[in-house]
Amino acid sequence: MIIWIASYPKSGNTWLRSFLSTYIYTNDNLFEFDHLKKIKQFNLKNYTSNNITNVNDAIANLENAQKKIISEEENIFLKTHSSLIPINGHSFTSKKYTAGAIYIVRDPRNVITSLGNHYNLNFQESLEFMSNSKKYIIDDRKDKKSFSSFQFISSWSNNVMSWKNCQEFKVLFIKYEDLEKNQNKVFLDILYFLNNILKNKIKISEIRVKNIIDSISFDLLKKKELDNGFPESVENKNKKKVSFFFLGKENKWNKIFDNEKIDKLNNSFKESLIKLGYF
Repeated sequence: MIIWIASYPKSGNTWLRSFLSTYIYTNDNLFEFDHLKKIKQFNLKNYTSNNITNVNDAIANLENAQKKIISEEENIFLKTHSSLIPINGHSFTSKKYTAGAIYIVRDPRNVITSLGNHYNLNFQESLEFMSNSKKYIIDDRKDKKSFSSFQFISSWSNNVMSWKNCQEFKVLFIKYEDLEKNQNKVFLDILYFLNNILKNKIKISEIRVKNIIDSISFDLLKKKELDNGFPESVENKNKKKVSFFFLGKENKWNKIFDNEKIDKLNNSFKESLIKLGYF
């Protein structure tokens, strides 16, 4: 069965994968970028021989791909930014294929800065990106005509609430900000959640948790990227690599934006900000 590591883009998904890939798939406590390959992004080309050349192809192959996954793997962790909102009657996933999910949400007023850096967008373009209920992304850098990495992310609010309100399977819903404040507690909560859905298959060690946390600090990850590059970083319009680990704890919307932009952000996401305790 599949365990999804889910989020809206630039919300902490890589942070979760860094911890889990090291804790679950290695015997040591020192994170390396190669560990992330153990929790790959869900990509249709890995599970179907069909050509995925448009949105309809991608949607039509979602279920068969996941059916193949669970026929080959007892349990597998996969990354996704997809929302759970059905498209043309097709759901992204269901309890037939999913054991559970860990969803990390981040204050959208901080997401927008990282998103703009990642996709080379200005403030208004980033806001429109995050507000677009029909938004999807693809990331097939080697094959620009392929839609095998298609992810229907919808708007930030729709994406977050689709996972938060999920009744189909168990979802551990965590805040990026809580992870910043108390990594030990949140990562232990994640391990206990996984043991609940996987029937106690993970041995929990608080010492390992602490040691791995020390090896995935933002400053260390940023230094690793500067020294060796980061395989998941993208290129900008000038074909130069964009820093994946961008601002870290310096990403504070109330210190970065002027009042006009803050008002725009608050008005755009107000309902969800209130529901999630951000406002």
